[in-house]
Amino acid sequence: MKRFLELVKDCLHNVKEHMPWDLEERLKENPDILLVDVREPYEYEAMHIEGSLLVPRGILESACEWDYEETEPELVMAREREVVVVCRSGQRSVLAANSLQVLGFKNVASLETGIRGWKDYDLPLVDGEGKNVDLDDADEYFTAHVREDQLRPKDWVDPV
Repeated sequence: MKRFLELVKDCLHNVKEHMPWDLEERLKENPDILLVDVREPYEYEAMHIEGSLLVPRGILESACEWDYEETEPELVMAREREVVVVCRSGQRSVLAANSLQVLGFKNVASLETGIRGWKDYDLPLVDGEGKNVDLDDADEYFTAHVREDQLRPKDWVDPV
């Protein structure tokens, strides 16, 4: 059995990552990069990198193919295009980038540190209406909100 972070780490052997400042430069060099945001719609609505395409992780694989309700034509046609996958912290995006590679995408990377790192580097984010997000206000969004029932019980015996 593997834990979530172990699964992410295993995928890093095959997935390249860009730091926010590297992605900023890549976007200047190649404005045709497809940014694929794999967070949930409510996360994207709160803030995202302008011009990114929302494709939630849960439908990614079917969104990459024709003839599905989830099909995203721009994504289907991007197998030869440079694609950078983004999420909140850079973990879901590693898993998604790995899936895209398995599905035949040739030039895929993940945004290391996710949009959290993008914000920390003072790069712009917009909300669902396309309005700039105050980066100081974004700090609350990036604060973890783990409920008491989501914490590991003190008497928990790990099955591994």
